[in-house]
Order: sequence, then C-alpha cells, then structure tokens
Amino acid sequence: MLILETAAVAFSMFSALPVPQPVWNQRNMRYAMCAFPLVGLVLGALWWCWAALCCRLALPELLRGAGLCLLPVAVTGGIHLDGYADTSDALASHAPPERRREILSDSHCGAFAIIRLCTYFVGYFALCTAVDPTEPAALCMGLSFALSRAMSGFAITAFPLAKDTGLAHTFASAAHRGRARTILVVTMLLTGVLMWVLGAIPGTAMTVAAAVVMWHYIRTARTKFGGITGDLAGWFMQRAEFWMLAALVACQQVEELL
Repeated sequence: MLILETAAVAFSMFSALPVPQPVWNQRNMRYAMCAFPLVGLVLGALWWCWAALCCRLALPELLRGAGLCLLPVAVTGGIHLDGYADTSDALASHAPPERRREILSDSHCGAFAIIRLCTYFVGYFALCTAVDPTEPAALCMGLSFALSRAMSGFAITAFPLAKDTGLAHTFASAAHRGRARTILVVTMLLTGVLMWVLGAIPGTAMTVAAAVVMWHYIRTARTKFGGITGDLAGWFMQRAEFWMLAALVACQQVEELL
C-alpha cells in the first residue's frame, strides 16, 4: 500500500495522468523521488507505442514527429517546461544569484522564456521528425525519459539547494536522502546498461549526452543560482531529453553515411 501511495505522489506531482490523490505525508514522500523515473517509463511506453503505430499505418513523418514532440507535454502537463521557461528568463538576466532566484519565483513569462520555448520546440520537433523509429531506437528513447528523471531526482537528493522553500526543498526534505540516492544511482546505471544493450553506440552516446548536460546543470546551479531549485530541475530535464534525442539522430545519420 505504501509503495502504491509513493508512486501516486510522484505521478500526481510530475504528470497530468489521472491517479489517486493521496494525502502527502512523511511516509509516502520518503521515496517519492525514487518513483519519479516510473513517470518516465510510462511516457517512454507511450512514445514507443505512437512510433510503432505510425510505422504500422505508414503515417506521414510530420504527423509522427508532431505526436512524438507533443506526447511529453501531454503526459507531464508542461510542469518541466515551466521550469525551463523560468530558468531561461533568469539566465538571460545576467543578474546576481539572488536576483536570478527572484526571477524564478516570478509568475510572469518574460520575452526570453518565449524565445527559448519557441526555439526548443522547433528543434525538438525537427529531431522527432528526423529520428528513424526502429524498435531499438524507440526503446532507447523511451528509456531516456526514465534516465533523465533518475538523474534529476539524484541531483535533488545529492546536491545543495538554493533555498529552503519550493518544490525541490519539499521533496528533498521529506526524502530519506541516503537510501534515495542509492536507489536512484542504481536506476541510472541499470537504465544506462539497458540503453547500451539495445543500441551499443546510440545508447552510449545518449547516456554520455545526458551526463554532459547534468554536469552543466550542476555547475550552473552552483555558480549562477547558489544551488538547485525545482525550476532548474525542469530546465535540466528538458535539455537532457533534447540532447539525448539529438545524439540518437546523429548516430543514425552517421550509420547511414557509413
């Protein structure tokens, strides 16, 4: 029962999927970040199903790409895109860390957020249209959604936070940090190994891309914000998923040339 409640907490917070709404408490939030990758697995399964359906029905590439591009937004409700937009505004301000954190808390959407979101969707849609949805590639991309969430959860439980309020602080303070970190590290390793088994070169390239984005995320959080926040976590996830897909497409293009 506690396991189901923990999963429900993760899905109710980080997805738009209809799930039971348990009352949050210390017990069912202790390992909520460990259940976060399950949201990615569900999203990955839907991503794979749409790609397979498009191949079976021989649907146009643009229609397939549009579905693959919009599925993450439909499943998550855009919660991570919100963090991406807020962080884009904060980074574009070139202000001190304290002012950047204030911008993250501002409910208004600035010009740079809109510009970066438009740029993101154009690029992501192009990648979704360009990817060859073979079964190994679709499965690797499906697992990438779980990998990005495991990395995000690990960062929240392992690195300093920028403030003692907000979503990241709520989940970090309720978590059993030591055990949660261990579970999330194991999840990352297993997911990375599975991606390598499914596609040795593309899977490895995607994992390396995610690791590089995470390194940049931790460095940015420390130097420009004074720590991690929920908005920064969303910014990281959107960028990790973008560059993992870009790595997959790049590997496929190289394989075609060879």
